[in-house]
Amino acid sequence: MRFFLALLVWGSINSTLFSQENYYSVVAEQGDGIFSMLRKQGLDPVKYYESFINLNQENIKDGSLLHVGREYKIPKAEDSYKNKGMKISASDASEKPIFDKELGSMSHKSHRLKDAVYYLIAEDSASAPNPFVADIAKNLAASLLEQGATVYVMGNEEQKLEAKNSGSGQTALLGEYVDAINKKYLQNQGKYQRLLVIRANGVIKAGNLDVSVYHHDKSEQGQRLAENLQNVFKENSVVKKKVQNSKTFDDKYTLYLAKNTLPAVSLITVNKRDSKNTQDAIPVRSDKKEFANWITNGILKDYADLQIEH
Repeated sequence: MRFFLALLVWGSINSTLFSQENYYSVVAEQGDGIFSMLRKQGLDPVKYYESFINLNQENIKDGSLLHVGREYKIPKAEDSYKNKGMKISASDASEKPIFDKELGSMSHKSHRLKDAVYYLIAEDSASAPNPFVADIAKNLAASLLEQGATVYVMGNEEQKLEAKNSGSGQTALLGEYVDAINKKYLQNQGKYQRLLVIRANGVIKAGNLDVSVYHHDKSEQGQRLAENLQNVFKENSVVKKKVQNSKTFDDKYTLYLAKNTLPAVSLITVNKRDSKNTQDAIPVRSDKKEFANWITNGILKDYADLQIEH
């Protein structure tokens, strides 16, 4: 009898622990419904609607209405934007979600990139943080997440600026990038994985941009992505002109990444429009949202081509 009672107690405790591990709680705010609450937590509301109902039946009014001020259980999910979109600090490899309050305005558009992983490094040569390239990286991360991808954004601006002041500092920073990227690559082995560097040369505020796309000369994968990206930029150029195919990068920084990171590397450089000095570049509008969409379209084309071949 004692054994039976002990078994019941153990089962009850274990069940409680298991349930606690599979959800967390948030408080409903004014205007919240099931869909908006799930979306604000980075979950696909269609996919997790039934799970939410099952967890919160006693607190749902008229089948779908929530009570303001009450706690509701949110299913823990690996495919939450909070888990699939992470910013990694190069210095200590700590991670935090890229998005928080912005999640409510993001929507799941497709699962076309569900088996794809992207590493984004956004940088600039300015002496102060450049919001233009940082915003492009953030918009791109959101766009890729909405297509089902996993996205890692590297580093933080303060550390990058400090590293520029010394060659040893930059080398150390690159080594930390490599370590963080390769660790994630091995954890995601078997998936389509790419590293994209977006580099702005100087502060960009307004006006048209000059865009160039590069790849490593020994990487077919990097070249394929670079050419797909270049084709999209050419389609959206403000000046139709003949541009040579994507070029190979030769700067020490990107070559170091290409030679030491496991995923294939492609590079996009962004400059303020100058018809005299950047004749081989592609001129496009300085629209940060559209810029991110163009990159996403190139990535989708690249991924689709690879799927067709296999």
